[in-house]
Amino acid sequence: MSHMPAIKRSRHRGFIGFWQRTRAMTIKEFHQLRRDRVSCALIILAPLAQTLLYGYAVNTTPRHLPTAALLQEQSDVGRSVLKALENSGFFDFTRQSRSESEVDRLLENGTVKFAIEMPAGFERALRRGNRPKLLLIADGTDPIATNAALGAIGSVLQTALQNDRGVPPRAALPFDIRIHARYNPAGINSLNIVPGLVGTLLTMTMVVFTALSVTRETERSTMEGLLAKPIKPIEIMLGKIIPYVFVGLVQAMLTVAIGVSLFGVPIHGSLFSLAMLSVLFIISNLSIGYFFSTIARSQLQALQLCSMFILPNMLMSGFMFPIAGMPRWAQWVSELLPLTHYLRIVRGIMLKGMRIEALEIEALALVGLMLVVMTIAIMRFRKTLD
Repeated sequence: MSHMPAIKRSRHRGFIGFWQRTRAMTIKEFHQLRRDRVSCALIILAPLAQTLLYGYAVNTTPRHLPTAALLQEQSDVGRSVLKALENSGFFDFTRQSRSESEVDRLLENGTVKFAIEMPAGFERALRRGNRPKLLLIADGTDPIATNAALGAIGSVLQTALQNDRGVPPRAALPFDIRIHARYNPAGINSLNIVPGLVGTLLTMTMVVFTALSVTRETERSTMEGLLAKPIKPIEIMLGKIIPYVFVGLVQAMLTVAIGVSLFGVPIHGSLFSLAMLSVLFIISNLSIGYFFSTIARSQLQALQLCSMFILPNMLMSGFMFPIAGMPRWAQWVSELLPLTHYLRIVRGIMLKGMRIEALEIEALALVGLMLVVMTIAIMRFRKTLD
């Protein structure tokens, strides 16, 4: 019994020592975190920027979608129909087409999402009590962007001609609406998602691979031995990037093969064009990952920077949410993301059969982004050496 107070004192001292050591480690981690400027900045900026950005930018019901009008006759009825569609908020008539071939071109290159075609003699047939046909053509490559507008068109046009004189009043719609969803007539979401997965997976893997590759060299102190050799910064960057170009091509081919064989995604365009432009996209992402490695001092920091880049690409590039539903400033931000341009490329080639000449704007955008990031990365790498 005499040993009980001594045991209690020993346990008490052990308990106090446990919390003292824990407190010391906690203070040490706070001091270390305070010295880590990159992590401190990301702790504040990541939730602030992303919450504000996505809260204002993401919209699953896009409005003011660019639309072309092909009116074979100029009439009051035609103007009433266009005005009713525009007042709905879903359609924004940005082009007046002169021919069906022009409509085809505008839909193919993505300039417009819809086209309204009113044939000659439409008003005359309507006033006679016949049921003329109004053609609505939709770009079906992105069903999310078009479904809401297609669902509302019937109710919108129901009241379009109520105030037009000479049009017989009817309980039902006085004309037929023919809807043609091109490139994806059945509205199958996998035809839109699977091509987008090619770019999304490449973005996730390529950026992380190069960012970790360089920071791993720094953490293991092998970068010092590399820098002692007669090698230039651009040679180091190219040596880090080139192997992953082949890795990215393998990933892209596997994703496309799975999409074609399991999900029935068509490839209407040239596989060679898709491969060449995919290489350009892969190098762009590898350059961004290399740039992150010149900022990060550890692999944890590199992963944090990569996540800050990957999430905007997924949410604002048109992969998950349509760009047309975003405010104007968010659409401008999306143009700075490589994935935005690559999604137009891969969907254009696979679903629309677009040739490489029709995608030169997207290709030039990727080249511009790649050169800018490469230049900044090389300049920062030289500063790191100094």
